[in-house]
Amino acid sequence: MRIAVIGTGYVGLVTGTCFAETGNYVTCVDIDTQKVNKLSAGEITIFEPGLEKLFERNLKDGRLTFTTDIEAGVHDAEIIFLALPTPPGEDGSADLSYVLGVADHLGRIMKEYKVIVDKSTVPVGTAAKVHAAIAKNYKGEFDVVSNPEFLREGVAVDDFMKPDRVVVGTNSERAQKLMSDLFAPYVRQGNPVIFMDEKSAELTKYAANSFLAMKISFMNEIAQLCERLGADVDMVRKGIGTDERIGKRFLFPGIGYGGSCFPKDVKALAKSAEEAEYEFKILKAVMEVNETQKLHLLPKIKRYFQGSLKGKHIALWGLAFKPNTDDVREAPAFDMIRALLDEGATVSAFDPEAIANTQRQFGDSITYANQYQTLENADALVIATEWNEFRTPDFEKISAALKNKVIFDGRNLFDAVTMREMGYHYESVGRP
Repeated sequence: MRIAVIGTGYVGLVTGTCFAETGNYVTCVDIDTQKVNKLSAGEITIFEPGLEKLFERNLKDGRLTFTTDIEAGVHDAEIIFLALPTPPGEDGSADLSYVLGVADHLGRIMKEYKVIVDKSTVPVGTAAKVHAAIAKNYKGEFDVVSNPEFLREGVAVDDFMKPDRVVVGTNSERAQKLMSDLFAPYVRQGNPVIFMDEKSAELTKYAANSFLAMKISFMNEIAQLCERLGADVDMVRKGIGTDERIGKRFLFPGIGYGGSCFPKDVKALAKSAEEAEYEFKILKAVMEVNETQKLHLLPKIKRYFQGSLKGKHIALWGLAFKPNTDDVREAPAFDMIRALLDEGATVSAFDPEAIANTQRQFGDSITYANQYQTLENADALVIATEWNEFRTPDFEKISAALKNKVIFDGRNLFDAVTMREMGYHYESVGRP
């Protein structure tokens, strides 16, 4: 098939590259000339494990191209994917200006039947708004489909190439046939393509992410209770995670969730409920717990230093909101950095991929170094992201670099008993 993907951000670039990998001809469209030039020259603009190899192969073979010319980009396309930003407003509602602006433009240039697919995470009713925006200027046949993405940063290529399920919202038999053919190579092992109406598909994405965020916040509340009662959250997690009705995933306590999806989608779903005159009480609690949890370590750190961090130097490992990405949007590490600076401490930070993005926000208000240089003359180490390389570090190097053997672990990477035996003052989340 010939496909256009409008927007070359995280979702758009993964989507376009993975569609090209199964033999489709994909044109990715973006208004950012500098980004398009980089991508056309073979310079990938996001960090995602496994993507670069597919990107280079399909670019070389001519199945993946990039342009700033939307009319040329969609001219031959049978299916047009909208992978555009929907940033949250101050009230939590999703900003649809990018999506509807492109829809209006498509209506002015379309000359034949096409399927326009909302790939962005959008509120219920967006497909109808996109349809109306196109129909203002184009009177021919077309269909608007909702096809929410369920990509996890760090494993997005696997998620796309081998999805648990594909959700497609459409009441059009013609669009359903095209979408079924397009996704057939990705579900050969029998995982379902689930067809439903557009509104249900739009709500499915918000419901899925909000449910997962709820699991995380629930475990963080259990961790808070464990600390007060002397229980071990790791044991509780194993005890409930082996119940197949609950499952093992998203039960790890820590210092809160971040990223481009969970915070935005939970807020947007709560706002949609409010607009429907329904108070979604659980989601309000999820958001409140998460905001509190991001600074869960701060009272522990202040208590260790007798209530004052003024003049203390803190090393911090992990800046991205999760491992295997350079994405720092809503990263809990950033909340911790701001709080430490406000308390009068200085901060030196390391992350395998996210330093450049962090520098754009914090500039020289903190310092940056490699994993062990970050520790030099630090009063304590704080761990904010669970990168694999942090799990089995060289503790002799850590001991030699730190002023004191003090670690505050926001991701429960180390065994508490072992840390005590090695002489560390070690505090984590929800464990004795």
